[in-house]
Amino acid sequence: MSNLIEPGSTIGIIGGGQLGRMMAFSAKERGYKIAVLDPTKNCPTAQVADHHIEAAYNDAEALNKLAEISDVLTYEFENVDASTIKKVIDQVRVPQGTNLLLITQNRLKEKEFLKKSGIPVAAYAKIKTVEELNDSIQELGYPAVLKTVQGGYDGKGQYVLKTKADISEAALLLENGICILEKWVEFEKEVSIMVTRNERGHISTFPVSENIHQNNILLKSIIPARVSEKVQEETKKIAEKIAEKIQLVGVLGIELFITKDEDIYANELAPRPHNSGHYSIEACSDSQFDMHIRAICGYSLPKVELLKSAVMVNILGEHLEKSLELNESKPSWHVHDYGKADVKIGRKMGHITILTDNIDKTLKEVNETKIW
Repeated sequence: MSNLIEPGSTIGIIGGGQLGRMMAFSAKERGYKIAVLDPTKNCPTAQVADHHIEAAYNDAEALNKLAEISDVLTYEFENVDASTIKKVIDQVRVPQGTNLLLITQNRLKEKEFLKKSGIPVAAYAKIKTVEELNDSIQELGYPAVLKTVQGGYDGKGQYVLKTKADISEAALLLENGICILEKWVEFEKEVSIMVTRNERGHISTFPVSENIHQNNILLKSIIPARVSEKVQEETKKIAEKIAEKIQLVGVLGIELFITKDEDIYANELAPRPHNSGHYSIEACSDSQFDMHIRAICGYSLPKVELLKSAVMVNILGEHLEKSLELNESKPSWHVHDYGKADVKIGRKMGHITILTDNIDKTLKEVNETKIW
């Protein structure tokens, strides 16, 4: 029992966005204190934290300070600096370690890890030069997606090549460094699954979520995903296998493609709670944030139950004003506002979770608001 990080302890979070904020809510319910490292004044997590260290994520001195006042450290997004975190591992518990970060920060390493673990992925090639791009596209065929190996989210840092005419523009990505070229998967659905594992190796999975994107940004998630029982079971097995192979501690989001023939391809990993798992706050017996806190603090994990079907809709900057009015007109909808000061088009400002007995009817209701 001595390995448990008990209530009253301080959880340090690197990154102060909405994921950190929702982690903090879960932690606070359980009696923990929160310290956050983030360069933005009054960022979403700082609004609900006990301490805010206002500094860059790779500021070694600031991270040292965070480690000093924390009993355990976690991170809420993957573009934090693994080498800086390594420096404090001797002075504070970092249950997630840095290996998970190093794999998920690099698309090539991520694909290699998945392939080696026996998880199906789209055919891919490492690209350093325009010549290699030309050669590999001959091999993989059109369409294909060229992505920067590091950085990029919500569709940034990638280019879809449909014909030879796209090569010169796609090749501009090579100016940022090494890229990965992936064969296009003719998918019928994009799904994701959250999986949690603790240091003792206990694993708990969430329901499979069906995701609908617009302009490469998640727009809606439908839970449970409208896929066969076979696909749901197979997806859970993949999630458990990845969690075991990567020696996960905490929550991991896994994005996958499902083809018409029900083939499943893993697409991306997120070493943290994931946008498509937000529905779990209202729709599950334990949310992804509850499970993350339990896992990093060393507690055993319950089996997660889906209490009710749900539709989750993202609120971007352009939707914010009208979405907040739904607090009055749709009292049964759960409207979350992340407390971000700068409202920008395409920026995630909040989300709405709608518990439902009829997914199609709810999707129709969402469309009828004419907000999205």
